[in-house]
Amino acid sequence: MDLFTQFEREPQNLLPEQGTVLYYGLVLDNEACEHYYQKLWETIQWKNDEAIIFGKRMVTKRKVAWYASKAFEYSYSNTTKTALPFTEDLLELKKIVEKETNETYNSCLLNLYHDGSEGMAWHSDGEKDLKKHGAIASLTLGAERKFAFKHKNTKQVVSLVLQNGSLLVMKDETQDFWLHRLPPTKKVTTPRINLTFRSIVEK
Repeated sequence: MDLFTQFEREPQNLLPEQGTVLYYGLVLDNEACEHYYQKLWETIQWKNDEAIIFGKRMVTKRKVAWYASKAFEYSYSNTTKTALPFTEDLLELKKIVEKETNETYNSCLLNLYHDGSEGMAWHSDGEKDLKKHGAIASLTLGAERKFAFKHKNTKQVVSLVLQNGSLLVMKDETQDFWLHRLPPTKKVTTPRINLTFRSIVEK
């Protein structure tokens, strides 16, 4: 499939049932990818992620950052983060993602994976702060990585490779019935920046 065909086609639902995952393919060209990758690497306030698991504080090698239109608080893994204000670069990327997906977002959780040894275990994004069944848009910059979904009941697995400059959206009942993960791999030796645009419910 050539690049122009990929841009023209309508994204199809990758899940066989009980959820919607749309892969839009490339939404940024190589020049834009390099530009935003460098800007985010240098300007985002990256910090090692923390989680409380079975009462024990864990610190990941993976780094994260949380930005939004307001100082939202976002809780997951028994920790709470307060959002920093959107940067100009994040607002530009948010506008691109919103146009592609025909959705709106008020926040962005960013992940920095330094190489393939860093990943994410099976989980669902079902936090109470998130808009129920709302869209979560995942934009990839940098290294290509495998991404997988597993049905909570049938255990069926659906996987794909997320390309540099590509966009994937999870919405509807996906978080209710499916887990997702970024498996570690020894084949990837370069970093990946992942932006997940989300909608926080305003209280």
